Amino acid sequence: MKIIGIIPAYNEEKRIRATAEACLPFVDELIVIDDGSADNTFMAAKSIPRVYAIRHTINRGQGAALRTGTHAALHLTADIIVHIDADGQHDPSQIPDLTHVIKSNQADVVFGSRFLGQEPKGMPLSRRALLLAGRWFNTFAQGIPKTISDPQSGFRALNRKAAVQINFKQDRMAHASEILKLVTRSKLRWMEVPVTVTYTADSLNKGQKNTDALKIAWQLLLGIFTKS
Repeated sequence: MKIIGIIPAYNEEKRIRATAEACLPFVDELIVIDDGSADNTFMAAKSIPRVYAIRHTINRGQGAALRTGTHAALHLTADIIVHIDADGQHDPSQIPDLTHVIKSNQADVVFGSRFLGQEPKGMPLSRRALLLAGRWFNTFAQGIPKTISDPQSGFRALNRKAAVQINFKQDRMAHASEILKLVTRSKLRWMEVPVTVTYTADSLNKGQKNTDALKIAWQLLLGIFTKS
């Protein structure tokens, strides 16, 4: 089965090579979407063998970058598509943990969860509280099952059928909750598997802020009342 990884990247010139090279042993091909970076992320990605580099001319958001990458992966005849962040928080060696579930026909979509098994490394208490609040918001406002342990996981794998079917439209960080809603309301089989997430001062500084929770909630609420 052909596995293609997708990395959305924004101002990741310094880290994209290390992240991409760590992913390449576990995928057949890799797509990096430079989401309108102000640095040389695109050229850095383009210089890596077995990497397809795509560039948004403006910053459209992580959801939009993943959508672009998913369409490109389908065009490249991917059987399994893996989404993974560029900031080094995810462990690429765990890609087989996600893809094995699909290869063995146990699920169509696999979500990596930082709250199953090993505790997240270096996670601030405020971030844990934010994710817990997001979990409850997803349950009550979105109808997402409360059994989902990680509401904002960016580490996931989809088979081709799921990638074609899940038409997510949120351009920015609300895409994670939107994907959860679409998957859990469909007839697709889904599963969570434990993954390790490591937080560093650099990734925390660049990642989501606590105030972003309000933006995500607003984007999701707008999505509910916006026609397709």
